[in-house]
Amino acid sequence: MKKATGRKTLVTLTTAALTLSLLAGCGGNNSDGNKDSAGTEGGSNTAVKTEGNAAAAADTGIDTSKKVELQFYMLGDAPKDLPVIQDEINKMAREELNATVKFNYTSWTDWDQKYKLLLSSGQAIDLIFTADWTQYQSYAKRGAFLPLDDLLPKAAPELQKFVPETMWEDVKVDGKIYTVPATYKEYVTNGFVYREDLRKKYNLPAPTDLASYEAYMDGIAKNEPDLMPMSLNSDIGNNLHYIYTELNKMVGALPYGMGVKYESPTTVYSYWGSDEQKEELKTMKRWADKGFIPKNVLNIKDTMQDPITSGKAASMFGDNPTRYNDMKMKISTTHPDWELAYYPFGKTTGYATPVHPIHNGFAIPKSSKNPERALAFYQKLVLDKRYNQLTQYGIEGKNYTVEDGYYKLAGTSTSNGFTREGMNGWAWRNPEFMLFDKGFDGVKAIFEELDKIQKPDLFLGFAEDYTSYQAEKAALEQVEKQYLFPLEAGLVADVDKGLETFMQKAKQAGLDKIQAEWTKQWNAYTAEKGIK
Repeated sequence: MKKATGRKTLVTLTTAALTLSLLAGCGGNNSDGNKDSAGTEGGSNTAVKTEGNAAAAADTGIDTSKKVELQFYMLGDAPKDLPVIQDEINKMAREELNATVKFNYTSWTDWDQKYKLLLSSGQAIDLIFTADWTQYQSYAKRGAFLPLDDLLPKAAPELQKFVPETMWEDVKVDGKIYTVPATYKEYVTNGFVYREDLRKKYNLPAPTDLASYEAYMDGIAKNEPDLMPMSLNSDIGNNLHYIYTELNKMVGALPYGMGVKYESPTTVYSYWGSDEQKEELKTMKRWADKGFIPKNVLNIKDTMQDPITSGKAASMFGDNPTRYNDMKMKISTTHPDWELAYYPFGKTTGYATPVHPIHNGFAIPKSSKNPERALAFYQKLVLDKRYNQLTQYGIEGKNYTVEDGYYKLAGTSTSNGFTREGMNGWAWRNPEFMLFDKGFDGVKAIFEELDKIQKPDLFLGFAEDYTSYQAEKAALEQVEKQYLFPLEAGLVADVDKGLETFMQKAKQAGLDKIQAEWTKQWNAYTAEKGIK
């Protein structure tokens, strides 16, 4: 997930997920994918090079006699230079695979509904992005994707070898592979993002927990009344609630008000209606009363990062280290006098979880008309340096340069039509080809800190089956939108009464049945995995 519009790394398997303010930095997990040399090697690539990775160019033996156009779907917004990049990719793909590719994007506005429609309409799609926060497990379980087990050795044998066997195992649902995981190790856990120059100017506390973050926003509101203390949009669940629960050591972005703490993963309780939730809602009410949360927040459709880079907001409640670096890099080209800082939640909670292989991937929907060619093309994206760097960084000399082994953006983030990872290609990152700007050394330092306190992700292997309560689930989602989201945004005057009303409506929608079935499935999962 890298450049999502708002939300960061929190995962939701069954409800509408994050806006990706997002997703900016997402990836898989591989012991070989964190080598420093991968980031400092100044691999030179242009759109006109013809040499590539020999393995990726190997003949797979699939039938390429018929020319096809592959439909490729990514989340988010397309970069301005996408047509140029697409043309260059198609020059190679036409010659090597007898195929062209149409790169399609959802935009970040209501992406989750668009994603659902794409997979339910029967529209011909050959490759589509998957992640925990796009409900990969649930879609795979319901047959939305083609199994890749038999396709991989035929259409993408080198890709099958490249991805570690443990990662193929980790992404299986009901014993089958439905997505190709990324192999780049990173952390997409959250952290406070804030304007350090303003903190210094007004002698404010550095955000390290909820109390100090609130004090920082108090100072911004007092000294910079025209500046939003924090960036927010309508995805309140992901940009306020799930960040709050991450700080409170939940194992993930749990649906249906379920509560599971990392230190006691077999103990399941209802967070909704608890004293914990009341404390959260009253905190958000206080923040709203102070003006930290806009009254029109549920109608704001902007990305989460843009207000930071444009100078409209002073902080983000939470974002991941890679997206923080992207914002920092953009600011350095437009406002070099500003200073952005970051404090990872792991230093507050005492642990951090590297991304699970499910977190970034690509699947072939069952509606695909060209599954073999699609997988062969995806192998090119991952393993052929020409395809990979062109789609990750653009055209060398036009969109970027490599200086002393470091990536450097050409021009500014506003003038350049293809910024770093401009296609949101987090899933096909290849550590051997990756280019980093100098500022990313700071992110690597954060990753090294988090390596010292890393613990495994306990949640993402869980694949929920909501067949038996699908109707109740749909009814509950409507209740959340009407009664819970305003509470979570601090917009309800009487929190206690508002929570009582929400719980009443939720139970009428079938909450008890949903929570009981979810708990049964979770208990079976922890028992199967030996989680204690």
